[in-house]
Amino acid sequence: MSFMWENLFRRRDQEQEVLESLRQTFLFQPLSRKELGFVHDTVHVRAFKPGEAIFRQGEIGVGMYIILRGSLDIFVDYALEEDVPPRAALVTRLKAGDFLGELSLVENNSRRTATAIAAEESLLVGFFKPDLFEILERQPATGVKILLRLSEVLGRRLKETTIKVSELKDDIRRMNEKV
Repeated sequence: MSFMWENLFRRRDQEQEVLESLRQTFLFQPLSRKELGFVHDTVHVRAFKPGEAIFRQGEIGVGMYIILRGSLDIFVDYALEEDVPPRAALVTRLKAGDFLGELSLVENNSRRTATAIAAEESLLVGFFKPDLFEILERQPATGVKILLRLSEVLGRRLKETTIKVSELKDDIRRMNEKV
């Protein structure tokens, strides 16, 4: 009997953990407690084992993930030459509280630009395009708040990418000047 109660309490603890994670995630910060509860009821929680792929570069993306517990390694495949198999380069490690894959919420047939692999036991919250559409249909004001935050995130990431590309171009120009 106590086993059943332990599971019940663990489930409640995990629900609170998911709700708190949503509250702290930039996309959902402007939402009221009631709106957060509605979002909580639409998201999906899944555990991943170390080495398990969350998604792979080139796959069609259907949503974003928030890291509740654990960490993920992000890899990008690249080929140095056409006839050589691509290599995977570690780009970064994401940890609890980070989120990824948000571009797939707004792009049609969006392809993943990297591979995400669980670096350790990880628990993720999945928020998928059908979830966003359900929110937009059932609670349009909540959906608009999420979309506005999503556009802020995408704009910020675009700006960061543009800066990085400019820095890399400058590095290449300087290297060519030395040659």
